[in-house]
Amino acid sequence: MSKPVAVVTDSTATIPESLVRQYNITVVPLQVIWGTQTYLDGVDITPEEFYRRLRTAKELPTTSQPSAGAFAEVYQRLHDQGYDILAVLISSKLSGTIASAEQAKDMVPEARVEIVDSLQVGMSLGFQAVAAARAAAEGADLMQAKAVAEQARDRSGVLLLVETLEYLHRGGRIGGASRLFGSMLNIKPILEVQNGRVEPVEKVRSRKKALKRLVALAVDRIGGRQPVRVAVLHADAEEEAQRLLDMLKEHVTPVEEYITPASPTVGVHVGPGTVGITYLAGM
Repeated sequence: MSKPVAVVTDSTATIPESLVRQYNITVVPLQVIWGTQTYLDGVDITPEEFYRRLRTAKELPTTSQPSAGAFAEVYQRLHDQGYDILAVLISSKLSGTIASAEQAKDMVPEARVEIVDSLQVGMSLGFQAVAAARAAAEGADLMQAKAVAEQARDRSGVLLLVETLEYLHRGGRIGGASRLFGSMLNIKPILEVQNGRVEPVEKVRSRKKALKRLVALAVDRIGGRQPVRVAVLHADAEEEAQRLLDMLKEHVTPVEEYITPASPTVGVHVGPGTVGITYLAGM
């Protein structure tokens, strides 16, 4: 008889707390390093505190993945509670989080652990984790829940509108040549996580036009597939995120919709003022 499955994800997923509680999802925090201080993402520093400080900071923070030990503690606890474990985590091309999660498997060899590289971040990762957790709640075993997460991976995505490419450039998450496009003639870059990496999609003149184009691109990516689940993320831009969600709902009818703050570890790289559309379409 198979064991029940516990889903583990990381703090960049920004899954609404109500879903975390409902499906008993374990969230392992990444780290924000600011000067001599280290903060656990979403635990020691909230998005509101982070963005308020970031806007006036002279020294920019950096980020770090969770340690292997942090994952090992989670695996041990869940194993002791009788669970098999499915970890659905931030793209391995954006963070070393999966490497830590893999190392932790050797530290707790008695635990049965499967790891899925979401190739995503934000709620496009979160939707994958929630889909797997829902399947587990309905009785799916470990490999069945993993298959659901992988299916969701193929149907999820995120499009981002950033104020500047400077933060991504400093963090090495995007090519330096593209940085110039974000600082010329009010050009607003639209980005997308493609094959696990942040890639430039289009350059639009003016924020207003860029928001409309962001919606149009998201509608195109969703492609009429049903059901559709959407979440608008924002880095200290909640009012604009609400407007963006309203604009999107003129074109799609989601069965689930959320507005989520970009976690501090994501905010380090995208910068304040960023908004984005994440989706899971067709399941």
